[in-house]
This record gives sequence, structure tokens and C-alpha cells, in this order.
Amino acid sequence: MKFDDFLKTQSRQRRHMRDEEHRIQAACVRWFRLKYPHLAARLFAVPNGGRRDGITGARLKEEGVLAGVADLILLVPNADYHALLIEMKTPKGRQSESQRAWQRAVAGNDDYLYVVCRSLEEFMKKIEEYLNN
Repeated sequence: MKFDDFLKTQSRQRRHMRDEEHRIQAACVRWFRLKYPHLAARLFAVPNGGRRDGITGARLKEEGVLAGVADLILLVPNADYHALLIEMKTPKGRQSESQRAWQRAVAGNDDYLYVVCRSLEEFMKKIEEYLNN
């Protein structure tokens, strides 16, 4: 295999993983909003990913965008935590270093629960556990 062909294959695989993660997250949000319509506004996505030109990236950084922030935030306190922070991954996906660093910085003091969900089923379980606490 030529090196250029290898790079194209790698790019397609990364794009497929992003698409899969998108499909999982979209299904999770749909389920949550159907199951908990009274809490729908309290679960929201943090649009940190995606391609941006340098100027847009710099402006967003000035406005407070942080690398590694969880994909979804549920602003509902329970008996133990102020909010639930949800990082969505594919079954084989791994957190980036910036995601692990943000997790340590924010969830390390036990005020917030940080979870990684890899499927709709796992998301449903984590939400139910969190809301029933």
C-alpha cells in the first residue's frame, strides 16, 4: 500500500468514528428529551469539536472555549453531585489527553460526576442511576 493510500484510509476511519460518535450522541439526546421533557433544557451539548479556521478558533478561545470539555452536560443536581458531565465515545474510542486533563480538573473535587458513555444503553443506565440518586 502506498503511503498516500494509507493516509486516505486513516482519514476515512477517523471520519467514520466521528460519524458513529455523532449517531450515538444524537440517539442519547433524543431518548433523554422524550423520557424527560421537563429536563430537556438542562441537557445540552458543548460544541467544542469540528473544523474551524484559525481566526474562528482564536475568537472562540478568547470567548472561553476550552479543549477537552465533556460532550454533554446535565445541569441537574442530585444527592451527591452538582451536575453530570458526559463524554461520548464509540465502543473503541479513547479520551484525548485534553479530555482526561479537563476531567481531572473539574471532576477531581467530587462536585461533578464525569462519565464516559459508549452506547445508548450505557447512557440510559448512567442517566437513570444519576437521576435516581
